[in-house]
Amino acid sequence: WVEQDPKEILKSVHECVERTCEKLQQLNIDITNIKAIGVSNQRETTVVWDKKTGEPLYNAIVWLDLRTQSTVERLLKKIPGKNKAFFKFRTGLPISTYFSAVKLRWLLDNVEEIRQAVDDGRAMFGTIDSWLIWSLTGGKNGGVHCTDVTNASRTMLFNIHSLEWDPELCQFFDIPMEILPKVRSSSEIYGLMVCFHVCVKLKSGALTGVPISGCLGDQSAALVGQMCFQDGQAKNTYGTGCFLLCNTGQKSVFSEHGLLTTIAYKLGRDKPVCYALEGSVAIAGAVVRWLRDNLGIVKTSQEVEKLAAEVGTSYGCYFVPAFSGLYAPYWEPSARGIICGLTQFTNKNHIAFAALEAVCFQTREILDAINKDCGIPLNQLQVDGGMTNNKVLMQLQSDILCIPVVKPSMPETTALGAAMAAGAAEGVGIWSLNPGDLTAVTCERFEPQINPEESEYRYARWKKAVMKSMDWETSEAPSNGKVE
Repeated sequence: WVEQDPKEILKSVHECVERTCEKLQQLNIDITNIKAIGVSNQRETTVVWDKKTGEPLYNAIVWLDLRTQSTVERLLKKIPGKNKAFFKFRTGLPISTYFSAVKLRWLLDNVEEIRQAVDDGRAMFGTIDSWLIWSLTGGKNGGVHCTDVTNASRTMLFNIHSLEWDPELCQFFDIPMEILPKVRSSSEIYGLMVCFHVCVKLKSGALTGVPISGCLGDQSAALVGQMCFQDGQAKNTYGTGCFLLCNTGQKSVFSEHGLLTTIAYKLGRDKPVCYALEGSVAIAGAVVRWLRDNLGIVKTSQEVEKLAAEVGTSYGCYFVPAFSGLYAPYWEPSARGIICGLTQFTNKNHIAFAALEAVCFQTREILDAINKDCGIPLNQLQVDGGMTNNKVLMQLQSDILCIPVVKPSMPETTALGAAMAAGAAEGVGIWSLNPGDLTAVTCERFEPQINPEESEYRYARWKKAVMKSMDWETSEAPSNGKVE
């Protein structure tokens, strides 16, 4: 189970706004120069709150939470042949623990307060963007209940062609449509910031009336921040998980190789919608955190890079961090993490190296799938996110993909993408996002340094390890609690 307190998330946003205003003042920038606010969020994380009190009715269930496994199995029984891809052409997604509809179904099945609030007409559902926009635009006093197309496309309740909530899908998941937010484009004025206490040193409420005018799920925001506006351009974001998106333009491409079809962005009410193919890896940065917090072999995340650099090899040790099952291209919730190929010689340095290598191998699997689905192999990979500060990881990634890896000088492209969408909105119009008007970004390049044969050999061994991680978990526990 992975959950977060929605009020803590909101508090962190308030704090972020305060700190930003303080920083601007230190730089002698008048905060009345803030013209717009953009929101970016983890996409499938699910919240239900009470519109009368403004209080969340349960913790937010986070995207990689696995409690909905039995819900998924129950839903699959309603489908001919238990076909996971049954709704793929409508939603772009397989039925999985990952998406919001199954989390919402779990909440309705298991939380009495939520069922009651739905019956009383008090419940509101949203992904984190909806919760934040509603709260920041007034909350129970007239807050705007909306989401954008990129977040809506990750709920499994949204038709990615008609761009509307789908009554049949809502019926299948048994979800009342009146609790869903209104779906808008990724770049338009949703509402105005309502005064909240902006620390004592500042004019309280200096941001009152500033439009919130950009909203993109984190991976779409990074695609915009990396300026991947042309068909075939791709980016990979290394955060808690790893997400590779390839822009497919105004046509939705459906994968034959386990990728998702998702909405990339719609940058204005009258602008066309663009689609992307996406490969999602559940565990990337989370594996480094696991080495630190669970195994305790490092005190800080930065030490993992140091340990790996000292040996420069995993010495035949392979790590499959399937802590939340495997996402793309397998969609195998029964998989669990394994470390294999251990010998008496293996030490923590080799395990650290294998953990970083695992992030790269998972990316390679997705890149292979994208190349097969799109037919045009990528000649370089644009990367961003916190983990890209790890130079050992970036070099490894280039070696394993056998193509250059390109990192912008500003790796927080998710925040940048949300800001770009906010500033380009009609009624704000600070800048244009037409490709011709955009300036090139300075980058750091990593070129492959090992021969392709070695890369292929290591990749083949990794795939062997992945097969060993599969079908580990079964939902049927022994009835008497004893293992026979």
